[in-house]
Amino acid sequence: MKDAKPYLLAFLALTLIQWYVPLHMIYKKEKVHKTGREYKFRISPVDPIDFFRGKYIALHYQESTVKTSDEQNWTAGEIAYVLLTTDEQGFAKIQSVSKEEPKGQSNFFKAQVAFVSRDGSNTLRLSYPFDRFYMQEFKANEAEQLYWQKLRDTSNTVYALVGIRDGEAVLKDVLIDGVPLEALLINGKGE
Repeated sequence: MKDAKPYLLAFLALTLIQWYVPLHMIYKKEKVHKTGREYKFRISPVDPIDFFRGKYIALHYQESTVKTSDEQNWTAGEIAYVLLTTDEQGFAKIQSVSKEEPKGQSNFFKAQVAFVSRDGSNTLRLSYPFDRFYMQEFKANEAEQLYWQKLRDTSNTVYALVGIRDGEAVLKDVLIDGVPLEALLINGKGE
């Protein structure tokens, strides 16, 4: 019986670790969702051939390309820290992009460099960690159609509401003229 005690302790430790890791991940995302500063990101249309995969709507952001001082310092696939500010209408604007986490700032998030110009234009295109808006399966087709209809009409303001805190980003909702996409579906105002 004495030999079983270390195995029992190891089993309990392993069980605690298995619970801690996913709960900690959920806690971090919920903290950002509840207490993170909200930013509105304008959405741009993307190629309609690849705009809806499975149960989510693919989002492309207007504010995803940035000029850098030296394109040679960047490579596609690396992590970039995006420091944000807002424009006069309250929409997110990239203040700066760096390879190092901004010190003393909370209004930044981690993105991935998707493209680096190699022609001297010093341009980076970023891939955001919040580029998929997941929907319930039975609402997905209707949401997709409404989203594209409203996005094509330039009189509509279509944007994503994203919570940002200390490098983490959580997509909260997709809104059309300030109304959540799902509410438009429920209220039948998608016409």
